[in-house]
Amino acid sequence: MVLLKNFVNIFKIAELRKKLFFTLGVLIVYRLGGHIPVVGIDINALSQFMAQQSTAGGFFAYLDLFSGGMLRTCTLFALGISPYITASIMMQMLGMTIPSLEQLLKEGEYGKKIINQYTRYLALGVAVVQGSLFAGYLEVQNLVLSPGWGFRLTFLLSIVVGSMFVMWLGEQISLFGIGNGSSMIIFAGIVANFPEYVIRVAGLLELGEMDVLMALAILGVFIVVSACIVYLEKGERKIPVQYSRRVVGNRVYGGQSTYIPFKINPAGVMPVIFAGAVLNMPMFLIQWLSQRFEFFQGILEYVSGGALVYNVVQFLLIIFFSFFYTALVFNPEELSENIKKQGGFIPGIRPGRKTAEYFNYILTRVGLVGAIYLAILALLPNILKLFIEMPFFLSGTALLIVVGVALETAAQIESYLIEHRYEGLLTSGRFKSRGMR
Repeated sequence: MVLLKNFVNIFKIAELRKKLFFTLGVLIVYRLGGHIPVVGIDINALSQFMAQQSTAGGFFAYLDLFSGGMLRTCTLFALGISPYITASIMMQMLGMTIPSLEQLLKEGEYGKKIINQYTRYLALGVAVVQGSLFAGYLEVQNLVLSPGWGFRLTFLLSIVVGSMFVMWLGEQISLFGIGNGSSMIIFAGIVANFPEYVIRVAGLLELGEMDVLMALAILGVFIVVSACIVYLEKGERKIPVQYSRRVVGNRVYGGQSTYIPFKINPAGVMPVIFAGAVLNMPMFLIQWLSQRFEFFQGILEYVSGGALVYNVVQFLLIIFFSFFYTALVFNPEELSENIKKQGGFIPGIRPGRKTAEYFNYILTRVGLVGAIYLAILALLPNILKLFIEMPFFLSGTALLIVVGVALETAAQIESYLIEHRYEGLLTSGRFKSRGMR
């Protein structure tokens, strides 16, 4: 009853209600656009090809999972938010190496606006490259009705415009909706596959091709993995901070104890998204070249989804981006300096440089655990194949993104609820006396 009451309270807050309905409306537009096919594609041949890829857990099945099935049907939004994510990674890396971009990052809101504009232009270029490779690959696989430059240009224009529109939708969610726009787009794409999973399992049970115990085992895997993700995402290392007592006039300030929470996974779902985006381009290229050159066919066997090399590279990329993204969003020196200015210190650690070194030490140790946990989730499909025969491609990273985005969105909603309840407590006659105390 308490949970239901809190859920009803969400719609009593005008600003939150507006943000939620706006986000829902944008996601509906995104899903509707995913049903508009690109002209010139043999849909039946493409569906058979993608069904084989899905059964084998191939690279295209991995990409199709994050596009919400739009890649499988080759719709306008087939590329989804992937070009923008790839461009964002490139800009962040360039911002750490090119002095002019690094200076822009330090110029606050103005610099951020310029960087975002550069990211959009770069996303357009990435979409053109990915779309060109995709068009060539479709032609090589004989999935096109009328191959040639007419198809290539029409196809490229369609999916590039679709990708730019998806990027714009994500930005609108970030500005006027709830949650991070890019994450919400990916979240919607992954969740859209869940009803299909349920229908597929139910169909196999009805036909007698799957045992009830196997279906329960699959459900158990979903529940256990989701529970582990929630537990580890909520896990944190608390660093105690003591503030010195100061007397200013007749008032006493400070003299209190608090703590700084360091999450086990401070980078959230971004390392997984970054790693997937980085792998997209070379995998597209190798898939396309393997149809033209025999040499790349041998390489494809080692780097395709599920292969050892692919898993190792993905494992290492996730660990790298975990530390990379944490370094971008967390500055131990700045945090140490802020604590020192406020008269705070960590018991047993000298303020200043020693505190920054201590923060960096703790963050590295805690972050390593989070990075390994993220990387293991990426290998979950291949681990499950050893014990359970899955009727669909189950990605641990997809579950992580779904749970992570859900937790982040729930936290934002909760902050609105807490703020509203504080206002309600002060004005409500029932709790007014408590607020005056």
